[in-house]
Amino acid sequence: MKLSKLIAALAFAFGSACLTVAAAADAPAKLSGGVLVAANGMTLYTFDNDKAGSGKSVCNGPCAGVWPPLMVGAAEQPAGDYSAVTRDDGARQLAYKGKPLYFYKSDQKAGDRTGDNFKDVWHIVKE
Repeated sequence: MKLSKLIAALAFAFGSACLTVAAAADAPAKLSGGVLVAANGMTLYTFDNDKAGSGKSVCNGPCAGVWPPLMVGAAEQPAGDYSAVTRDDGARQLAYKGKPLYFYKSDQKAGDRTGDNFKDVWHIVKE
């Protein structure tokens, strides 16, 4: 009897941990240290050439190789300050306050911000 209660308690704890991780993974981005980061902790950037509210990203092809977009699934419905824009290939990219969000290829670990003010047109999203 005690073993079955232990197994039940472990199963509950494991299930609760999985739900907590799933809930955290559902958040598309969050503020960390005053900067917007993706769920994986990597810094997010906006591009001055993207027009807020246009529903499009102008960073495609080779540009997207250096500045990978933060993609959003077809079934996902961002809310609040988040929305989705359509890329040239038809894929959906997450946007914050109407501006598409990107990673920077040279950022190697969570917290890196090496793309901030790159060519005066790429910027981290600040609080």
